[in-house]
Amino acid sequence: MQKILITFKQAFVSSILIFSLMIFTGLSGLFIVQQASYATTLEELKLVPPEYKPNSEEKINRANEYDPGVGIQEEDRQEAYEQAVKDGESLNSIEKAYERNLKAEKQSGSQKNLATKAKEAVENVISK
Repeated sequence: MQKILITFKQAFVSSILIFSLMIFTGLSGLFIVQQASYATTLEELKLVPPEYKPNSEEKINRANEYDPGVGIQEEDRQEAYEQAVKDGESLNSIEKAYERNLKAEKQSGSQKNLATKAKEAVENVISK
């Protein structure tokens, strides 16, 4: 009988300990204040007026100041945008753009993707 009471006492003490640790963890979470993180501060937002819209040259120059590789990407992006605007002007240019994109897709499609290569490797192993 004493063994049973000692076991119940140990179980009761351990359950109270676990319960108190859970309460402590929950209460400590209430006191942690999360600060909102913003990309810029209010002072930085005041430096650039909201009506400022940089043109493509300013964007490219700013990208080149950051990193020459980023500047090249920005130039490519700007050229692609200008080409898309030209392509959208008439139906004939849309068809030409489609043919150009189809040709580029076929050239990039000539390289087998990973799934196709894996499938061929599995077939080679199974056939042996």
